[in-house]
Order: sequence, then structure tokens, then C-alpha cells
Amino acid sequence: MNAKIALITGGFTGEVEVSLKSAAFVMQKLDTNRYDVYKIILTQKSWYYEDNAGVKHEIDRKDFTLPLKDKLVKFDLAFIMVHGSPGEDGRLQGYLDMIGLKYTSCDTLTSALTMNKDYTKSLLGGIDGLHLAKAICLSSADRSVKEEEVKQKLKLPYFVKPNGGGSSIGMTKVKQIDELSTAIDKAFNTENASKQVLIEEFVSGREFSIGIYRNKHGLFVLPATEVVTTREFFDFEAKYIPGLTNEITPADLTEAQKERIERLVKAVYMQLNCRGLVRIDFFLEKETDHFYFIEINTIPGQTETSFIPQQVRAAGMNETEFYSELIEEALASA
Repeated sequence: MNAKIALITGGFTGEVEVSLKSAAFVMQKLDTNRYDVYKIILTQKSWYYEDNAGVKHEIDRKDFTLPLKDKLVKFDLAFIMVHGSPGEDGRLQGYLDMIGLKYTSCDTLTSALTMNKDYTKSLLGGIDGLHLAKAICLSSADRSVKEEEVKQKLKLPYFVKPNGGGSSIGMTKVKQIDELSTAIDKAFNTENASKQVLIEEFVSGREFSIGIYRNKHGLFVLPATEVVTTREFFDFEAKYIPGLTNEITPADLTEAQKERIERLVKAVYMQLNCRGLVRIDFFLEKETDHFYFIEINTIPGQTETSFIPQQVRAAGMNETEFYSELIEEALASA
């Protein structure tokens, strides 16, 4: 009998459209000979499955079952494809833990911690060879004090971004000190992106993104992607508007750099107690050849042109077998 998979998408933030596109791609690639897949869309008001006739069927939130006219669907696994809240911040994982439904992502605690960029960096400080840009995190309550601290302790230019959130929404590169206050306002005003703002020193170098996941053989690091953008930095537009960014997969790295980044990616994965697939972003500083951690994404994008599908193909796999590996690993988990 085929495993019943709830492909969960939608969400509560500005990343909802990206989530829907990712889910559409995953739906297209999943092995329907092995899995019965139902796409479940989450909104603030409704959790539903839409059948082929366009009829919406509400999920029973007591146990995440799907009542249909002729049957009651009880799921074996949730394949989470929700970028932002509630898919990446631990809320959905906490609910699924409470009802006892397995899922394909990091657990509740890791998801919540990694959504907070400052907390994440604080957990990674002891990894040998991993570098972290100098940063200051401020809240609305201590903004005036911390803003002065930024001016005294950090060197321009800065990256100013919401301490939670994703897709570079609400992020600004600040080159002049008189731009700082406006950039902080923008970050604070980003929807559902936390009530803290992180300000980091700019690292000059090449930018890379690399996927890692666990399968039955252990941890597997995918080939890295180098990001070369015509924008000031890899912002929301650069990520999702065709032609603004050149993505090179596999990235042009020396064997020594490949070995180093693989070791670092595995160390980050283990230190943060990750599960399933995650994507980790780095800068390679020009002057020093040091790898600087940028952030971790626990629900990476899965459109045709997203980094992970590119890396899967570069590794000699196709997306169908790759997603099957993720599903089988999650189903086999305790």
C-alpha cells in the first residue's frame, strides 16, 4: 500500500507565493507509484485540500486527517514545503509533534532556533575554521542604545536585516551611516519577521549556497552553487526575477576548498541538530580565503531553478529519487 503524503504549502508570510511554486514543482516530481500525495494549503483562515473538481476540503486539525466524500485520509508523513511561518519557525513542527505525525524537516526546536539568525550564530561560534561576521542584534526597546553601539563597534558597510524571516525580505546594505536608521525601520516593519533586527559587518567575497541532507548512508553534501548577482547583494528580486543572477553549479572551487566547505557544512548540520534537508549559505572572503557563515535555510526552495534541484542534478541524481530519499528517511525516523 502506498504511503499517504501530505505536501504542505502556503503559509502566513510574504513568502507564500514561493512556497506554492516550490510545492507545485515537488508535486510534479514525487513518485506517484510509491506515494499517494495530497497538496494541503495553509492560510491564516483555512487548512484545505482542493480536489480535481475545484472543491475545497478542510483538514480536521484535531489529528490532521482529511475527510473526503468517500474516505478519511490518514497521512503517514508531512512533506513540509512552507517557507517562512509556520513552516520554518517550528510552529508547524510543534503541532505535528503533538499529534504524532512524522515530517520531512528539522524538528521543532532546531526550526525555531535557526529562524533566529542571532541565536544561530551564537551556537556556531566554536566550530573550527568557521568564521562569523561581527554583528549586533537590537530590539525596539534598546534600539537607541544599540544603534550607537553599531556606529562605534562595526565598520561600514553593514547588512541590516530582520533577525527572523527569509528570502532577504526587509534586508538593506548600508553604505553611509545616515542610511542606518531607515534600514532599521525597514527591517522592523517586515511582516512576521520577528521584533529584532540584526546588523552585520559586510564581508567582501564570493557567495555560495550548499545543500546537505541525511540518507540511509549518512550525511550527504550536495555540490555547491556560486551566486553572482548584478544587484547590490542577493536580495529578494535577485532570488526570484530571472536574469538578475548567474548561478554556477557546481561552483568553481579548489579541491581543498571543497573539502573544507564539506567539513564545515557537516559540522553546522550536527551542531544545530538538523534533520532532513537544509541549505547553508557562505561567503568566501577574498583576502583571507576564510568561509563566513551567512545563514541556514531549513525549508529550501524547490522550484525548477532553485539551488537544491540544481545541486541534485549536478550530483547525478534526479529530483524524483532525491525526494524519495527524503521521504524514506523521514518515514524510518523514530
